[in-house]
Amino acid sequence: MNVKIESSWNSILRDVFEQDYFKNLVTFVKDEYANAKVFPPGKEIFNAFDHCPLDRVKVVILGQDPYHGPGQAHGLSFSVRPGIPFPPSLINIFKEIKADLGKDMPSNGDLTRWADQGIFLLNATLTVRAHEAGSHQKKGWEEFTDQVIRRISDHRESVVFLLWGAYAQKKALLIDQKKHLILKAPHPSPLSAHRGFLGCGHFSKANAYLESKGLSPIQW
Repeated sequence: MNVKIESSWNSILRDVFEQDYFKNLVTFVKDEYANAKVFPPGKEIFNAFDHCPLDRVKVVILGQDPYHGPGQAHGLSFSVRPGIPFPPSLINIFKEIKADLGKDMPSNGDLTRWADQGIFLLNATLTVRAHEAGSHQKKGWEEFTDQVIRRISDHRESVVFLLWGAYAQKKALLIDQKKHLILKAPHPSPLSAHRGFLGCGHFSKANAYLESKGLSPIQW
């Protein structure tokens, strides 16, 4: 199956694209885009992959669902386009960066600048119906993104995985902890951020690990 995705990812996932579950997923997603309002725009479904080729992945930040409000989702977990108000979880992420590294909150919530530095901003589910959170879960996306996580673990060295919240933390089973750094914290949502996301120091810890491996730190 011909999937429009960055070439390094295409080469490592080609066998996945031929599996029956993925073909069924493609049929479902195409039908949804044809008959409902779905986010992100179709050309941005694989935005995280296009901005962060496999050989440049330094950090993985795992989300669950794309944002389901108009103009928010653009294929990068936790990120919103310039001009869109910051969602509450993203506000808490920037609050923690301020506390951890002293960096002021940016003028917009577009994390493309992170993706272009090697931060792979992956949602477990890559599409969603407008205003219907979780509407594309259990259709095959999670099986696909689990394979993506496994292949990053297998084919790369010294990647930092930031697993925020119980859902993301379950993905630790897919990662070789001898080769990579896994950092866990509660989700940055206002419902849970005060339980340990705020104060987790993940951003400085990630940079310290990267530098210890001879890699350049992230400009958060």
